Amino acid sequence: MTVTIARENAIAVVTVDNPPVNALSQALRQALVEAVAELDADATVKAVVLICAGRTFIAGADVSEFGKPPQPPHLPDVVARIEAAKKPWVAAIHGSALGGGLEVALGCAYRVAIASASLGLPEVKLGIIPGAGGTVRLPRLIGPAAAVDLVTGGSPVGARKAEGLGLIDAVLDGDLRAGAIAFAGDVAEKPLPQPISSREVPPVEAGFWESAEKAVAAKARREIAPLRALASVRKASETDFDDAMAFERETFLDLRGSKQAAALRHVFFAERAAPRPPELAGVTPRDTRSAAVIGGGTMGAGIAAALRDAGLPVVLIERDAAAVERGLANVRAIYEGSVKRGRMTQAVADERMASVTGGDDYGLLADTDLVIEAVFEDLAVKRAVFEKLSSVCRPDAVLATNTSYLDPNAISEGVSHPERFLGLHFFSPAHIMKLLEIVPTETTALDVLATGFALVRLLGKIPVRAGICDGFIGNRILKVTRAQAERLLLSGATPSAVDAAMRAFGLPMGPFEAQDLGGLDIAAFQRKAARARGETPFAPVAERLCAIERFGQKSSGGWYDYQPGDRAPQPSEAVAAIIAEEAAGQPQRVWNEADIADAILLPMVNEATRILEERVALRAADIDLVKIHGYGFPRWRGGPMHYAEARGLSEVVAVLDRLASDGLADPPCAGLRRAAEAGSFSALAK
Repeated sequence: MTVTIARENAIAVVTVDNPPVNALSQALRQALVEAVAELDADATVKAVVLICAGRTFIAGADVSEFGKPPQPPHLPDVVARIEAAKKPWVAAIHGSALGGGLEVALGCAYRVAIASASLGLPEVKLGIIPGAGGTVRLPRLIGPAAAVDLVTGGSPVGARKAEGLGLIDAVLDGDLRAGAIAFAGDVAEKPLPQPISSREVPPVEAGFWESAEKAVAAKARREIAPLRALASVRKASETDFDDAMAFERETFLDLRGSKQAAALRHVFFAERAAPRPPELAGVTPRDTRSAAVIGGGTMGAGIAAALRDAGLPVVLIERDAAAVERGLANVRAIYEGSVKRGRMTQAVADERMASVTGGDDYGLLADTDLVIEAVFEDLAVKRAVFEKLSSVCRPDAVLATNTSYLDPNAISEGVSHPERFLGLHFFSPAHIMKLLEIVPTETTALDVLATGFALVRLLGKIPVRAGICDGFIGNRILKVTRAQAERLLLSGATPSAVDAAMRAFGLPMGPFEAQDLGGLDIAAFQRKAARARGETPFAPVAERLCAIERFGQKSSGGWYDYQPGDRAPQPSEAVAAIIAEEAAGQPQRVWNEADIADAILLPMVNEATRILEERVALRAADIDLVKIHGYGFPRWRGGPMHYAEARGLSEVVAVLDRLASDGLADPPCAGLRRAAEAGSFSALAK
């Protein structure tokens, strides 16, 4: 039963029970309409409490209905029916009141919540806007400025802030049900408050909407929904309720079928599925109550901070006392930076740092549940670490390497109980970046693999299982990105033109800007290792830049020149001369932004298809998550695989064939041609 009604004297308690998140299914919408009618007709009822069973208030729309025609009663009608009730309805909120859940609460005469509750309208993150009065009622309740922040940003606010905004009427301590019933008893004796839909929107100062539009556009980065949401809030502020509702609904329906909404829905579902892959269904992970990190450099310190942020006590091991102090200082600097930026209080930073123990004695790890190695990318060094860990750690302790390129099978040679070993590839900075590639070896036990996924859920990150190859998923594709970028240079493009084209596509920075930021020496080290394996990496210009120690911003010059104290890239005559020498005798062409993007992105898709064929990635959506959360691929394009499917795989194959005929890319692989025939990558993931 989705809705039950109980009576506590003159107070009716309407309980929604639609697990797992009380989503607004058609059955629930119908039941709410029927509950209003029943209670309106009951003369013994003076007020109504709307409360939810389970772990949350109504958390939004039913995702199973996404992309399908909505069935009546439509949510705007449900909200209007609650708002028109003859008795005051009190929304009693715990967990999250999001999207349609908050819109239902806005239909109630009053809203109360426990302190841990959160409220928000996250629709813009799915490429749409609220469609049941969220943009129209909210400015009438809390004013246009606060409404603009909530609606266009999409992030929820906590109950205390919501109370300060006027979004809720009270924060309740103790039992929510009892407190809400008492609150309802008090308001039952008062006249019904004016419905939000009948209230006037407070005026704004001159120039407010123009300033808001500039601010929202800057944050939106070419996403459509935030600006459309702003327009809907403005319409609500400048016209009557009915016209504003019609405008909101029209906008909602228009956006629901947009390419961006489809892409963002794809990412939403992929992110939801990622933490619990179907192949691990029913597998119980090992307990993880304590953790250790070997290596206190930038990566190790970031991993330690991420573990502490998740509540785990951490031991940080380094080679000697001086290195231990440097490592602890690196962790401390992360927390000091968070305090300085206002992301946490000094008290919280001190508490987290207090549970980081440093030492150079591996014996400290005798009873640790999880140990993550984060030392230099050298096979012998890493093997030596795991030899020590094998001798001191419990046989059931999970041992993990953070390698980004080396073969975890090779690293684990000689590890006792190798079934407890796996790769956990964090992305830097590890305490911020959301992506974590989980790399099982040939001997990794299923419960250990499940432990990796459980850890990522605890860390609040996005996990993707990756098979073993050079660079796993993300860095393997990155090598293609860099090679294609250099091919463009040798055929007439400039670094600044390539970077501009990729920013225009939606990436935060282009490939050459990114290399200068991270350091060209890192890729040079990887190419050296590749050549040692007998491979021939393609980077003619990058190799020459490294030979003259142009490593990027760290050396005041890489692909670009940099002035002291200034990170703004400036075109380099020295780099242009090297490009001209390497390009001598090769055909040159004039490149536009769209063709540059194709020459980089579509070979990435080709390589990603090989990764899928080889089952280095199990799902195309996993590749999309890697590129979005690890490399800045725009969410609103859905990741490279979704982008390719939405564009049309037959067209992707045709463009790659043209590039290949000009020597500017590899031809489409057999798997991509098969996927194009089927119209989807799903045929390759079976």
